Amino acid sequence: MQVKSRHHLRSDEVREIEDALATTLGVDLDADTYELVELEDTKFDLVLVNGEQHVMYLDDEPFLTVEGANAYPPERRVVTVDAGAVSFVSDGADVMRPGIVDATEDVSAGDLVVVAEESHGKVLAVGRAKTSGDDMVGDSGKVVESLHHVGDDLYEFTV
Repeated sequence: MQVKSRHHLRSDEVREIEDALATTLGVDLDADTYELVELEDTKFDLVLVNGEQHVMYLDDEPFLTVEGANAYPPERRVVTVDAGAVSFVSDGADVMRPGIVDATEDVSAGDLVVVAEESHGKVLAVGRAKTSGDDMVGDSGKVVESLHHVGDDLYEFTV
């Protein structure tokens, strides 16, 4: 991944990010600096929060990265998987119903969600829900498309 441009965000842009994440995820970002890093040939742009890659833009929507979700644990849009799913999700696999133990009720089909493991609550991935939260637990079917996960290029990217 190559950096196309990098600049500090204006206070109104920062407020938009903070408000969006508070509304969608129930997190309160508390930072001194916000810097947009536009990347070439990716579907993401990054926002460095106090120098850490905690926020990404995907389809013009600000959302936490895996690192950001572990630093600011979300209260909403969380899908929790069992221990058997951890290695698959960490490797970038889409999330299947049998591995899910819980999902917050506020998830709707098409929403960006964080995928956390049940033992310690660590976030493993960010994905797009294919169904609502109350329909995620079950016996078969793919319910979250993986977009960003532990160890991928975005996770390993350094500025």
